[in-house]
Amino acid sequence: QVQLVESGGGLSQPGGSLRLSCATSGFTFTFSVRAMGWYRQPPGKPRELVARISSDSSTNYAESAKGRFTISRDNAKNTVYLQMNNLKPEDTAVYHCWSQGPGDGYWGQGTQVTVSS
Repeated sequence: QVQLVESGGGLSQPGGSLRLSCATSGFTFTFSVRAMGWYRQPPGKPRELVARISSDSSTNYAESAKGRFTISRDNAKNTVYLQMNNLKPEDTAVYHCWSQGPGDGYWGQGTQVTVSS
């Protein structure tokens, strides 16, 4: 059974940093060939893309994340990361890890990120 488990969320002041991790397990095919990503769902809003990383480690980011967030992957650990710097209150959301898979892929349960002074 595929599992994606996020960690690293929490409370940050504006301008602060957080690093999210997504540990994965249970893939039939190796983690390294899968595109991975981070999405977020702000309060009262739909889920939106934050960043994605392909199997060759090419990346793409939402405009709101460019220059502040960095997505990376460690294929040896079957883990994907999201380094978030210069956080803003509008970054407050539940952050979900995503993996390429059947249908709309696999999703983690999410980790709460709150940016507030």
